[in-house]
Amino acid sequence: MSKQSRITLVAALAAVGLALPGASMAASATATSSSTVVTPITITKSADLAFGKFAAGAAAAGTVTVSTSGARTVDGGVVAMSSTTSAARFDVGGEAGATYSITLSGPTELSSGSDTMAFSPVSDLTGANTISGTVTSGTLTAGTQSIYVGGVLTVSANQAAGTYSGSVTASVDYN
Repeated sequence: MSKQSRITLVAALAAVGLALPGASMAASATATSSSTVVTPITITKSADLAFGKFAAGAAAAGTVTVSTSGARTVDGGVVAMSSTTSAARFDVGGEAGATYSITLSGPTELSSGSDTMAFSPVSDLTGANTISGTVTSGTLTAGTQSIYVGGVLTVSANQAAGTYSGSVTASVDYN
């Protein structure tokens, strides 16, 4: 047999081998897919922020501060009057152990008709006596956590009498 004939024979046998079923060199593998849907995050207001009653000084401005524990302090020309005060409380629920972001929004002032007082929120996750700063994240230990919101009102000298109001909104989202 000539060299050319042997090459032709080998090529023919190789072609026949490739065409036979079960003689393939292909391989495959299968992966499973899964997903977990977690408990939706929720937030509910449990208490409103109340600065209580106070009188503005005639000669000096001042501030009224309600801490995240609900304790009130006044300074400057402001005089505190007997009344109930409280921090706002928002209860967050969701997937145990999950972290989440917190955004506070709302007024930069409280108003009574056309009269206003500057407002600055403060917040924490413990209900401690916090009077500055705001929290931006939390962890849902056992699937729940509370956000406490207090604030600082800036009261002008001779601030007009009235019931001043505004709304603070706490928004949460999983990280």
